[in-house]
Amino acid sequence: MLSASLLSASFTRRGLAALLLSAASAAALAQAAKPHVVVLATGGTIAGAGASAANSATYAAAKVPVDKLLAGLPELSNVAKVSGEQVFQIASESFTNDHLLKLGQRVSALAKQADVDGIVITHGTDTMEETAYFLNLTVRTAKPIVLVGSMRPGTALSADGALNLYSAVSVAASKDAGGKGVLVSMNDEIHTGRDVHKHVNIKTEAFKSQWGPLGMVVEGKNYWFRAPVKRHTLQSEFNIDDIKALPAVDIVYGYGNMNTTGIEAYHRAGVKALVHAGTGNGSVAAQAVESLKALRAKGVHVIRSSRVPDGFVIRNAEQPDDQYDWVVAHDLRPQKARILAMVALTKTNDSKELQRIFWEY
Repeated sequence: MLSASLLSASFTRRGLAALLLSAASAAALAQAAKPHVVVLATGGTIAGAGASAANSATYAAAKVPVDKLLAGLPELSNVAKVSGEQVFQIASESFTNDHLLKLGQRVSALAKQADVDGIVITHGTDTMEETAYFLNLTVRTAKPIVLVGSMRPGTALSADGALNLYSAVSVAASKDAGGKGVLVSMNDEIHTGRDVHKHVNIKTEAFKSQWGPLGMVVEGKNYWFRAPVKRHTLQSEFNIDDIKALPAVDIVYGYGNMNTTGIEAYHRAGVKALVHAGTGNGSVAAQAVESLKALRAKGVHVIRSSRVPDGFVIRNAEQPDDQYDWVVAHDLRPQKARILAMVALTKTNDSKELQRIFWEY
């Protein structure tokens, strides 16, 4: 027969094992109850590496794969059940229309999954605003979609990528971020993908919106101050699932002593629309007016925008847009105007319809 002490030790071990098993089960259930956020990685500085910790501006982008990016931030498990997927591994200045379409289609597919609550896209900062606006126009979901990047590689002193990614996952995991369209979370601020732009290229507070951020995220909690009113996502008439290709739209820049070589070259290249990034109120140099009128007469849409960071272009001011059958970009910067023009031209070639779209989106 077993002695009393051996029986006691046996029951103690069994009890401890049961407690440990119970605790593990509880932890697993708690983790399963957390929202599921998928991180789609596309490269950029947030996945970059420098030669030394002192290199914050000189580095190679798109070097760290998503699994290592997530493994280096174990705190994410406190916020959500996080899984990662490597879509691209490129610097964002190399994004093409094909990249936009492939990413948009993957985001749309994930958003349809019942087991996905939010999506985070790690992205290079150079064209993040363009990708965010494209997704804002074309992905039909109320689930949070958040783009995030960094201004310093993870190898640098005071690297900003880890906190930016933690905050982005927090936003994507939160129910109060739903229905606000595609968001950009950088430097503790939450911006709408429509308004946000890269304002400075050497500071961590690089992203600004002309009309201000929607809110802030601090230690995983969202603080909202306004909401977007322009049409987006579920309210959009566009759907990434219906877009197979994007028409050619390019940008020509206005400046003192401007010549018309660029306008004529883009016409020969077969553009369907040309965005003119004019001075001031979308002003067009006298020598460029006739070239743009000729372009429109040949069926190419002319979209008058401004190279000025803030403000908006007023229709029939500076140029008689009605007379020339031109479109004005309203408050969209040239690069955003190009995105909207491409998407809009998949639906219509009517200039009046294009102008309506620019007012509404």
